[in-house]
Amino acid sequence: MAESVLLKKYANRRLYDTEKSAYVTLTQVADMIKGGRRVKVIDAKTEEDVTAFILTQIIVEEAKNHKTLLPVPLLHLIIEFGETVLGEFFDKYLELTIKNYLNYKTTLDEQFKRWLDVGSNLSALPQQNLSSFASFMDLFADPAKRPDEQRESSDGAQTGGSDGGA
Repeated sequence: MAESVLLKKYANRRLYDTEKSAYVTLTQVADMIKGGRRVKVIDAKTEEDVTAFILTQIIVEEAKNHKTLLPVPLLHLIIEFGETVLGEFFDKYLELTIKNYLNYKTTLDEQFKRWLDVGSNLSALPQQNLSSFASFMDLFADPAKRPDEQRESSDGAQTGGSDGGA
């Protein structure tokens, strides 16, 4: 499981990283999470867990920078049904759905890479086959390169144990 970092949120809206003993920005917290860390944020005065609020703030800030994160109709549904239908959906199914998607995507990416590797190996095959075919054709062009059995049969001599039918 990922390491957890405890942050304290002060009334002045600043976040304090208890591990590094330094104040951090929302961007730095987002970078921690993108690096695989988990964060827990508590209010310094009330000791209430405000992690969800801070993570939502990070998402809103990123949405501002990228102009969109979630489609507007979905945002309307979240506001309209927030605590009822969608709350249960987000709690139970969305995280699992995203994890499954990421696992599936990783598997497909790995499979596609294997296909590319096979394809690059196959692209070398025609060259190898041409070389083998050229060597094979040399046997017919130069009787001296043929095995003894083939040389005798192509010269008109009889091979094998037959007495010629006499």
